[in-house]
This record gives sequence, C-alpha cells and structure tokens, in this order.
Amino acid sequence: MRKLVSCVSESANVPAVSTPSSVSPGTTDVLLVGAGIMSATLGTLLKMLQPDWTMSVVERLSQPAQESSDPWNNAGTGHSALCELNYTPQKADGSVDVSKAITVNEQFQLSRQFWSFGVENGHLAAPSSFINSVPHVSFVTGEADAQYLRKRYDALAGNPLFAGMEYVDDSAEFAKRLPLMAQGRDAAQKVALNWSDNGTDVDFGSLTRQLVANLSQRGADVRYGTEVVKLSRDGEGWAVTLRDLATKTKTRVRARFVFVGAGGGALHLLQKSGISEIKGFGGFPVSGQFLRCLDSSIAEQHDAKVYGKAAVGAPPMSVPHLDTRVIDGQRSLLFGPYAGWSPKFLKAGSVTDLPRSIRPNNLFSMLGVGLNSFSLTKYLIGELLKGQEKKVDALRDFAPLAESGQWELITAGQRVQVIKRNGASGTLEFGTSVVNAADGSIAGLLGASPGASTAVAAMLDVLEKCFPDRIDGWRPQLKEVVPSYGVHLRENPSLLADLRAYTDKTLQLA
Repeated sequence: MRKLVSCVSESANVPAVSTPSSVSPGTTDVLLVGAGIMSATLGTLLKMLQPDWTMSVVERLSQPAQESSDPWNNAGTGHSALCELNYTPQKADGSVDVSKAITVNEQFQLSRQFWSFGVENGHLAAPSSFINSVPHVSFVTGEADAQYLRKRYDALAGNPLFAGMEYVDDSAEFAKRLPLMAQGRDAAQKVALNWSDNGTDVDFGSLTRQLVANLSQRGADVRYGTEVVKLSRDGEGWAVTLRDLATKTKTRVRARFVFVGAGGGALHLLQKSGISEIKGFGGFPVSGQFLRCLDSSIAEQHDAKVYGKAAVGAPPMSVPHLDTRVIDGQRSLLFGPYAGWSPKFLKAGSVTDLPRSIRPNNLFSMLGVGLNSFSLTKYLIGELLKGQEKKVDALRDFAPLAESGQWELITAGQRVQVIKRNGASGTLEFGTSVVNAADGSIAGLLGASPGASTAVAAMLDVLEKCFPDRIDGWRPQLKEVVPSYGVHLRENPSLLADLRAYTDKTLQLA
C-alpha cells in the first residue's frame, strides 16, 4: 500500500473523544467505520505494524462502544468455550463434539495475549478496568443432562486448553460454590457442573474506549456524529461520502483501505459498496433483554458465569446464563438473554433496516431461512409473549429464591445473524464472518457471538485476506504481539503454559 496524503491532524494532543464535526475532504490510508471493539482492535494492530500510515475513524454516535461493545449490551463473557454448552453439542451417537470449543478457546488466547501486550506497552490502563477473573461454569439438572456433562468433561479435561476443569455433582459442594443457586432448591434435584477457574468477565466498553483513545493519541483522526452515506470505487481505493449528523454537511474522503466494523450496520454498508462478495448475504435481526441486579448484597452471593442448556428448538444465542459482572469496579448480576425481535439492525437503528437490506441477490436466501426456521419463529413468538413475571420464573431455574423487585429488565444490544446463500435457498448461521473484496481494499465483519471475545483472531484474518503482499513481512512483529499467532496451542502444551502464566500475570488474573 503506498502512502497517501494525510488529512489527519498533526497535533500530538488529539482528544480521546471528539465533538461531532465535519470531516475535512482529503485522503487517508485506512478508514475504520464504526468505533466498536472490531475497529479498535484492527486499528491498534495496523498502528503497530505501519505507524506511518494515516488513519481515520468515523462513528455515527457521540462516543465509542455505544452499540454491541457497550458493557450492558452484552454479557461480558470472555468466550473461551469453558462453559458455553452450544460449543460442545452432543452427537447422535451420544458422544460430544468439542472441535468448536477448542477453536474458540485458542482464539480467545490470542485476545489475552494482545491485551497483555497493550497493558505492557501503555495502550491499555490497569487490567481490572476491563478484565477480571470470574469462574466459568456449565450447569445442568436431571440425570440425563448430568451424564452429558460428564461426557463433556471427559472429552475436554485432558486437553491442555481446558486444564483444571472439574466435574461436580455433589450437592454440598454445589451449595458451597454457588450459594445463590442452591438456596431454596429441591434437595432431591440432580445437579451437575463443569467448573473452570480460568474464566473471565470482560468490560468490552472500557476496553474499546481505551483502545480508541490510544489510537487518537497516536494520530488517528477520530470523528463522532458522522455516518457513511456512500461508498464507490475510486481507482485502487474508495471514495467515501460522509455526513455530519449535526450540521448535515457532506464531505468526501478517499481511502486506500476501508474496514466496516459497524456491527449490525455492516451489511448495509457492504451492500452499498457493490462488491460481488456480499451478494447472497442477508441479515436476521434479533434483539435481546437481560434481568439485572445491582444489589451488592445479592451480587456477593454469586461469583461465576453459569451457563445452562438452550431450550429445545431455541437458537444457540438463547442459552440462559447467570453472570457476575464487573463494570466500573462495581459487581452486579445479569441473567438472560430473553430474545425479542425488531427490524432494526442497530440498537440506535431504524425500523426500515431489515426491508432496506433485501436485494434481488439475497431475496431467496432470506425467504428460504424464513420458511425453514419454524422452531426459531416459534421460540421468538414465545419470548415476545413473556411478561416480567415469566422472565423471573426462568431466572428461578437458576436462583430459586429470586424476587422480582430485586431485578430490573434492560435491553441489550441488537444482533444481526448472518444469512448465507445455500444453493437456491439460504442458511442462518450463528457466529461471525469476514467478508472482503477480492482485491483486499475493503472488508467487513458480519454476525455475533463469540464476536468481541475473538476480535483479535477475526482481525488477524482481515490482515491475512486484505494484505497478502505484506502479511509475511508483518509476521515477526505480530508474533511479538500475539506469540501464538499461527500456532495450534492444543498441540503445544509447553507454549500454552508459558503464555497462560504470562497473560495471567500481565492481566492480573489470579
């Protein structure tokens, strides 16, 4: 990539949070659309690799991390597959498939290494401001599910990535470790746990704000209250039309490389770009709610992220879980999610988002998903009909003595699940997908969980796909930032042990 004329301010004291203002016409090497965890991660990597490249960040809202990265818009689980049962499905023959769990865990190790590098090099503040140790626990009731959990434990415990995992089915030990969940529970009920002390709670809002502030301090032009209204090819780069939402002023910026990290808004922007690679993709928006308890006397009785099993016919994103959260130094509890539906693609989006995403090239994909997703439709209707007391009843499966007045209902971030073309129809996928133009000049990320937790793995994928002529030269520096880059830790237990000890120490994870 050749160096372009910069439109970035040369001031060394660029504010961490800009006030909405017009973006001056000009050019930039890298344009990041959206100030969430994905753009913040990619921007930080590129600033390390190419500090001479100019960079601009544009965000519709007034601050970074206001959509899915906001701490109350997600559960803050450092998704490492220690407790999430949807990553370890039981096969028809009764065995447990742990391949996805191993992959997700390895991806999260990259994030831990990247954050450790950030702490050591002053890109991030005290680790406790964004990550804290919280046990990750799988929880089931009944003999049949207990047998499944035992098989899961047997399949994972011998893998170095899951070292230290325990299987617990003793009721006294259950009560000792999870007193809030044991109080008021039928003593005759069979309970079983997979327990790991290696889990974490992550405040992705704080993490994102720190990374974006550091980008600003290192010369990136960060602008808020600014949206992208048009993208069009301009030679080897892109002509991007921006609109200041306060003044309604439109300006154009020429960008050599564009990354669309706009959460649910990424689909629309990639469609506007006209790249052939986005054809056939659609989006299925799903909103969510959580019950939140800010009462410290209750929060102190529960120190874990406890994941159960999704109901029959429910999508993976609906797995119920009772979580310890640490936000701004305060402990609280979160339970959910309760799925809902809205045609919006962003929490601060528009009810026209879904209809505006329909194109001739994705119509049959979306219709196919609609026709073949009866169980999902039934589940969503059931969730929409639930009142507050019904939601608390679901909570009581985890905390039997929960009282409605102690919990408040909050709306989480909007998620847009990926619909991909599959022959003449389409399939609904739960996960994340990188979509990029063949020439690597533009890329975007679609989808949801594990999302933020595996942002580093996803952005390394972007670097490999979009900068194939540079990636080999970057590898030595990338290995300094994320030492396990390109290595399967499942096959390198000694390296894993060293890196776990390093990240535990650097991130102050006891």
